Amino acid sequence: MINQQKLKKLFAILDEMESYFHAIGKMSFDMECSAPEEGLEPAGRDMAVLGKQVHKLSHSKTYEKLVQELHADSEGLTPVQKKTIEHLYEFWSKSKNISAQLSFEMDLASNRAYAAWLSAKKANDFSLFRDALADLIRYTRVAIDLRDEKKDSYYDTCLDDIEKGGSIQQLDGFFAALKERIVPLLKRVVAEGKPIREDFMSRPVPIPRQEAMSRYLLELEGLRKSALVLMTTEHPFTTNFGNHDVRVTTHYHEDSFISNVFTTLHEGGHALFMQNEPQEIHDQHCADNMSNAMHETISRFYENLIGRSEAFVSLVAPKIRELSEGVFDDITDRELYEAVNVARPSLIRTEADELSYCLHILIRYELEKAFINGEIGVDEIPALWNAKYKEYLGVDVPDDTRGCLQDVHWSGIAFGYFPSYALGNAYGAQILATMKKDFDVDEAIRTGDLLKIRDWLIEHVFSIASLSTPDEWIRAITGESLNVNYYLDYLEEKFTRLYELK
Repeated sequence: MINQQKLKKLFAILDEMESYFHAIGKMSFDMECSAPEEGLEPAGRDMAVLGKQVHKLSHSKTYEKLVQELHADSEGLTPVQKKTIEHLYEFWSKSKNISAQLSFEMDLASNRAYAAWLSAKKANDFSLFRDALADLIRYTRVAIDLRDEKKDSYYDTCLDDIEKGGSIQQLDGFFAALKERIVPLLKRVVAEGKPIREDFMSRPVPIPRQEAMSRYLLELEGLRKSALVLMTTEHPFTTNFGNHDVRVTTHYHEDSFISNVFTTLHEGGHALFMQNEPQEIHDQHCADNMSNAMHETISRFYENLIGRSEAFVSLVAPKIRELSEGVFDDITDRELYEAVNVARPSLIRTEADELSYCLHILIRYELEKAFINGEIGVDEIPALWNAKYKEYLGVDVPDDTRGCLQDVHWSGIAFGYFPSYALGNAYGAQILATMKKDFDVDEAIRTGDLLKIRDWLIEHVFSIASLSTPDEWIRAITGESLNVNYYLDYLEEKFTRLYELK
């Protein structure tokens, strides 16, 4: 009972901290979706000021004492409560030596960097973002240097923060396995693959029609409309303020109707995770503690494993024809399926096909590893980016906007995130193989019964994510640790058949 009383005091502090986090998050959402250009920097400062209050609460003597005592003695706590304390103690251990002033400066630098990135991308000029990025890298190292315990390198520490147990050694092996089988398969597709018709993919569709498609897809995935917002932004993302307020964003292009389809499916996957963690986990302040790769598993699962399947394309093709007001009436389901799965080297990660996608991630991983560990300077990033795109994908990068400025991720102190996408691809294929043992997934998709898929994920995937390390999570779901061969076998089977390779 004594520990439950301590927990009650701690939860009162966490309730207040959560309110500040929600306020900061809502301001961030506004900044990325609707704030005027001149309002970006003031909004960033407002967020940093609120961040001071979070730091004050999380570094108070009462908070620190309660977290340490409950971590040392958790008798009488439920399993979920024990996991909450474990998460809090780990975060406190990493941040306890960061002063209020340093925390404020880091928040300010991160918020300013977003505005700088946006301006640089619009102006097609990396130099406008260069100093902001350098500041974020410097602050990342400063914060890591203050820790009592660190990994082998700065970037190893970043990777472990993003994906517990992650390391350069692990990811070097993971990406080597991907390269070994994806690169030759992509070359075969380009050299030997049958021609696929795709001239219709750039036919213009009015934005209101595309928005209607987004809403249809989100409902099809199984999201609760009463706990959902859909808006637009420069670089799509999904965020939440508890499981009753989840916010999805997309970006519409009049001449790329299909782009929005897969963006919406991707972000809807994130939203499903956010809406469907068990209520107990939310009540005990344990929610949203899954790794980023766990989250990307579900977004990539819906975008690709489901969304680009022939069964799903056939399911939604009639709706595409209806909402595009006849634009695609002359296109068969098979033609549409083949077109959305065209594989070729390309410039833009978010528009990349399934086969080449992980090569885009590999490039970002290699650059992050180098600049976080001080092996290259910030000024070298554009040229190295361009060189790697030429080496790995055989494409020439025409400008910074379509090169090293295309992603928003380096405008925040979250280095090490990019590998999560590739890991998510691999986790997803392994989970799909397990799901297929329980029911006919293709039949569920063909008949539009995506709720069957959502409910399986709720039971087997969402329910344990915040309570598990990545390895514990995937072993609990599939019975084995991450096995990249499920993903590579899936790619080889799909694209060999699609392109009629010998």
